[in-house]
Amino acid sequence: QVQLVESGGGLVQAGGSLRLSCVGSDTIFSSNEMGWYRQSPGKQRELVAVRTYGDSSTRYADSVKGRFNFSRDYDKNTMYLQMTMLTPDDTAVYYCNVKRSYPPIYDSWGQGTQVTVSS
Repeated sequence: QVQLVESGGGLVQAGGSLRLSCVGSDTIFSSNEMGWYRQSPGKQRELVAVRTYGDSSTRYADSVKGRFNFSRDYDKNTMYLQMTMLTPDDTAVYYCNVKRSYPPIYDSWGQGTQVTVSS
């Protein structure tokens, strides 16, 4: 099981930017899916951005398209979520996730990082 550690959350004013990072204990690039999710109080966890092995593009939630960008650094075993033009609706706990559907199978989540956007 890959251990994931997120960082980069915090308090930001509306219109501001943050970059979240997620470092894996082992290579996260042997997974066949990696991405970011978020959960607001009283709401279900929702997909923010996900990249599937073999895809040439990242899939984003409609609510973040054009504002958020997913990227990866193979050398640092890290994935990022660059968030711009933040709004109070982006306030949530953000989680990174990696999945592998062939042995060794895993579905690993980070501990979450809080993002709070003030109006």
